Amino acid sequence: MTDEFDIGLTNAEVPDIVRKIRTRTPARLLVGRAGAAYRTATQMDLREAHAAARDAVRAHLDLKNAFGDDFLKRWNLFEVRTKAKDKDEYLLRPDLGRQFDEESRLAIQEHGSKSSDIQIAVGDGLSVPAVTSQVPALLPLLLEGAKERGWTVGRTFVIQHCRVGILNEIGELLNPRVAVLLIGERPGLATSESLSAYMAYQPCISQTDADRNLLSNIHARGVKPQEAADRILRLSARMMKSGKSGYLLKEGSLELEDQ
Repeated sequence: MTDEFDIGLTNAEVPDIVRKIRTRTPARLLVGRAGAAYRTATQMDLREAHAAARDAVRAHLDLKNAFGDDFLKRWNLFEVRTKAKDKDEYLLRPDLGRQFDEESRLAIQEHGSKSSDIQIAVGDGLSVPAVTSQVPALLPLLLEGAKERGWTVGRTFVIQHCRVGILNEIGELLNPRVAVLLIGERPGLATSESLSAYMAYQPCISQTDADRNLLSNIHARGVKPQEAADRILRLSARMMKSGKSGYLLKEGSLELEDQ
């Protein structure tokens, strides 16, 4: 790398190999320097990304603003919450984010669907922007795809102050064959809008992370909604066929054919 490049060139002037590397990753590679420090533009970009990540963690998920009335009505969504009373308690007490409060347990038992083939839930997690950006495109693909496969589908609900372990309580309350939790990932400096899909076969109170499968990096520069939906549905089919999930069933397993 030449000193001339280090002090600054436009993107059109940089070597072809550098442009190719930059197109393959959102990481801030070969951005150059000003003396021993980042350039001002790079430093400002990092500060902006850090602020967006902090905002993503602290944001509150307002269903109407996030999805709109038409979306909520079309997919018949309802809202529940965990025992964490606010964002501060949610961040300080992860255990409370793995348990529904009593009012929500009753609402799920009253309005939810028991013993479905697949149950999908949406959790705010550590990034509300991930939920508001990815769920409107992904959820319809999942629900329609599941129905096309002839599966019974539980009524979807949205969980405030949610942690991944809530899958166990979903299993205990509704007993689905497969449970899928779409949840905001911990934001980083590449994006604050990345969604994850955690999945488990017949989740129960004794399950751990080892019993769950994960599809991560669902966002504009990562896994696109259609690809994510296809992979989630294929893996759900394999779970139903094999009767297992987590470390016992990898997404790329060849011994099981898609249904």
